Order: sequence, then C-alpha cells, then structure tokens
Amino acid sequence: MRLLIASVAVGLALAASPALTAEIKAVASFSILGDMVQRIGGDRVAVTTIVGPNADTHVYEPTPADAAAVSGTQIFFVNGLGFEGWLDRLVGATGFKGPVITSSDGVKTHTMDKDGQTVTDPHAWQSLSNGLLYVANIEKGLCAVDAAGCAIYEANAAAYSAEISALDAEVKAQIAAVPEAQRKVITTHDAFGYFGLEYGVKFLAPEGISTDSEASAADVAKLIEQVRSEGVKALFIENMSDPRLVEQIAKETGANVGGALYADALSRPDEGAPTYLDMFRHNVALLVPALEGK
Repeated sequence: MRLLIASVAVGLALAASPALTAEIKAVASFSILGDMVQRIGGDRVAVTTIVGPNADTHVYEPTPADAAAVSGTQIFFVNGLGFEGWLDRLVGATGFKGPVITSSDGVKTHTMDKDGQTVTDPHAWQSLSNGLLYVANIEKGLCAVDAAGCAIYEANAAAYSAEISALDAEVKAQIAAVPEAQRKVITTHDAFGYFGLEYGVKFLAPEGISTDSEASAADVAKLIEQVRSEGVKALFIENMSDPRLVEQIAKETGANVGGALYADALSRPDEGAPTYLDMFRHNVALLVPALEGK
C-alpha cells in the first residue's frame, strides 16, 4: 500500500510540474519564431514549430502532421511579409479559425528586386530592434488567448527584450569598430537586408530574396567582377543554402569562405545557434573578423 501511495504521489508531482501542464498550445511557422514564442510563453505554452532547424521555409512543403498541429492549436504565429508562401494553403486546408498572429506587424519594411519585380523583404528579424517588435506582438497574442497567464508573458517579454536590447548595443559597437569601407559581405541569398541597414554592412548576394530563385550565369559573373573591384574579402554560405555558388565565387576571386551564417533558420542544439540570440552572436562572431580581414 505504501508503495502504491508513493507511486500515486510521484505521478501527481509529475502532473503538476510546469513542463507537463502547459495551458496553451501554440504553433510557430519556423524555428526562429518558435524560439521567440517559447521564451515568452515559458512553461505555460507548448510550442510546435513547423519548419525546424537548418530547414528552408521558402521552399518548405507542409505535411499532414503540420496540418494536424495547426488544427489542434489555440494560436498560430507566423512571420508574414510573404515569407511563408505556403501559409494560406495550410490554414485553408485545416479550417483553423483561431488567431493567426503576424509577428512582424509594425516593422518598417523595405523592398528589393526579385526576378525583375519589386517585393517586400520578409527577413525582418535580422534587425534586433525589429526583434523587439516581434516580442511585443507575441506577448500581445498570448495575452489575448490566455488572460490568466498574461502577467507571466509580460514578465518574460520584458526580460527577453532587455537581453535583445543589450545584444543590439554590443553588435552595433563591434561593427562600428570596423572601417566602413571594409563592411562588405557576400552571402548565398539576400536575407540580410535588415541587418545591413541596421548595422551599416553592405551585403551582396548571387540569389534573390528567396532561395527558390537561382542566380543566372550573368548575375554570378557580375558579382565576381564586383568582388574584385571592391576588394570584398568576406564570403559566407548560409546554413540552409547550397554552398556551391559562394564556393565558385571564392575560387574565381581568391577570397575566403568564412563559414556558415544563420539567416532563415536556427541550428540544432549542438551547432552554436540554437536560439535567436545565439544566432546573432554566432553571425557577428564570424562577420567581424572577416570584415577586418583576419
């Protein structure tokens, strides 16, 4: 009997633990957003992420498991700005009627050219000041579906925002120490426009905004000439991109490939960029020495 009572007590203790008693189910469209939602939701929110680490949201095809996750959730967080091209199809297929929170609301967007068309750049999270807007939108969304947990979300969001603001200051200081003429980078696709505008770095890319857009031979030849003429030394691939374009440019110009930047997706836990803030730290730790020519 004592053993039975002890077993029941252990079961009750486990059932009462925060990790097992999440009040809210949330779905996030991709890994960076999933991390942000989890930071603000804490143990009160169980987060399912559709496009996981090292995966490409631009070309992702939702699965039946994704549809089931959306059907069973109470709130769906997305980036918006055209980033999830499959979003409307997924929501329509599931019949989801709950709130779909566009986490980028309020961002001052900029446009870029893609295949001869002017489009909105969706990669707004690549500015930490925009990250603060994402946090505010996520907090507001969670409070709307779970008023009882709102004080928790507000406290978590305030602490998270303080971390983001502190890192933003660090990034600005590190990049400001690099001479402006040296702040030029080649990446595999044009995902760093917001980073470039925020921190004063010029990014050049052989692909368009979406990784499903292949660079033409003429585009690559033009970029090779630009690398040579401007003396670009920093070349980077991205964790969810084909490295061959950058490797070709490096071979043609003699520039060095500086490693993998994280643009549209986080890494797995053991790869150095498993969270939004870790992603920024990782990228800046690679970028600054490369820009300095080290």
